[in-house]
Amino acid sequence: MNYGFVIDNDSCIGCHACSTACKSENSVPLGVNRTWVKSVETGAYPDVTRSFQVTRCNHCANPPCVRICPVTAMYQRDDGIVEFDPDICIGCKACLQACPYDAIYIDPETGSAAKCHYCAHRVEVGLEPACVVVCPEHAIIAGDLDDPNSEISQKVARNKVSVRKPEQGTAPNLFYIGGDDAAMHPTATDRTPATFAWADVLTVSSGDGAPTSTGSSQGLPENGPIQIGEGRMAEQMVQVVWNAQHKVPWHWPVPAYLVTKAIACGLFLLAAWHGLTGGTLSSGEWTGLGFWSVAFLGVTTAFLVFDLEHPMRFLRILTRPQWKSWLVRGAFILVTFSLLTTAWVVLEGMAWLEMTDGGMAAQVRPWILGLGIPLAIGAAAYTAFLFGQAEGRDLWQNSLLPVHLLIQAIMAGSAFGVLIWADSDFGSILRTVLLISVIVDMATIFLGEVWMPHASDTAARAAHEITHGRYRRHFWIGAVLAGHVIPAGLLLAGSPLAAMAAGALVLVGLYIYEWAFVTAPQEIPNS
Repeated sequence: MNYGFVIDNDSCIGCHACSTACKSENSVPLGVNRTWVKSVETGAYPDVTRSFQVTRCNHCANPPCVRICPVTAMYQRDDGIVEFDPDICIGCKACLQACPYDAIYIDPETGSAAKCHYCAHRVEVGLEPACVVVCPEHAIIAGDLDDPNSEISQKVARNKVSVRKPEQGTAPNLFYIGGDDAAMHPTATDRTPATFAWADVLTVSSGDGAPTSTGSSQGLPENGPIQIGEGRMAEQMVQVVWNAQHKVPWHWPVPAYLVTKAIACGLFLLAAWHGLTGGTLSSGEWTGLGFWSVAFLGVTTAFLVFDLEHPMRFLRILTRPQWKSWLVRGAFILVTFSLLTTAWVVLEGMAWLEMTDGGMAAQVRPWILGLGIPLAIGAAAYTAFLFGQAEGRDLWQNSLLPVHLLIQAIMAGSAFGVLIWADSDFGSILRTVLLISVIVDMATIFLGEVWMPHASDTAARAAHEITHGRYRRHFWIGAVLAGHVIPAGLLLAGSPLAAMAAGALVLVGLYIYEWAFVTAPQEIPNS
């Protein structure tokens, strides 16, 4: 048993009956869609052709949303249907990032992830999905793809069919007959507001405080949900007439968490390097390194919980883990690292307060630092593998990212360190480390994001948005100039005060870079 869909685009008349039936059958709230019809016009007036495409969950044979879900709220049934359980979902929104088809949304009423589930409640009692029943042209066919005698199997066998984004390797079980290239590929058309007849024209911040409108952005409606295009319809060769946009799932807490996690891991790694190579520090400095590492790990956890739609369900990551998800693996790495670092802080703190013999802290310290190195590296780099599972955001599919996150950890840890210990001998070492890491990090950014060709159109478009589009000022002025070039100059000046200013600028520039890196790919349409 392997359920799937065939959409006959040549028969579809764009009546939206399937969208309406889906909302009615599944009580889908306003503002979100499980099924929607995309309309694209090609040609120039009066020689115009309009094509329609029904868009929804593809019920993939290899669903990335299932792999990334940390608590098995998104799961695949034995009959091939990709189903979800809203009562289990913690609202992490990772499945939205993993879906290359924009098929998943956060239900505004329940706060849980939802999507087309093949009307499983109907299928289980022998009925067809609601969209199939109401289609007046029988343009939607559902059934068992494994049954050679089923209508859907015969349709697939007798027609030239295509799937969306086959390069993603998701093996979609939704096939299109007569799929128009301009409709099948979301980046094939211009998404400026003037090209839409009816669409959700959305407003997002340009980053400098001024709102900007664009049909490809994802945020809140500017002047209501329905917009009318300017001028003649189809005055360009290809333009989208109607489509449903999707909101950006991850906002400022995610780049903030990347910065605080980098500081925590960087401080520990610097302490381990210094301690295991024979470096000496005062008891207060050892305690301070451990304390600030633990403190930023706590802030990191707070950002992660805050970003959940169901923060009270956070512990389900630990109590019912789905081990293929890097959210789960990262959570266990962070918990283990936090426990070890907390034990180190307690030990160093008791010695600093002369509650215990300082010699015992000195003897145990190398063991704790040695055990903590792989945990700190894992905590710094695991997000790269989580981003790798987010198959809907191609810019994040970067094999250089684990190394880049580790470099950022060293840079962020040394940047915060110079703010605390700028006048000490240890601060002098940190200034040197910071200067080197700033140079290496800038080289990594240019080699990995600016100069390196990208493997897909969506990744290239996201990178262009960062370097030459909406985020160009944030990138060149905030991340490159303020976050790297100016700090390097201040560090070369050699004074502790200049080093403190450099450290502060580096942290601000790092956040600006992470914000652009996290946000820009989410604004490239997948549907």
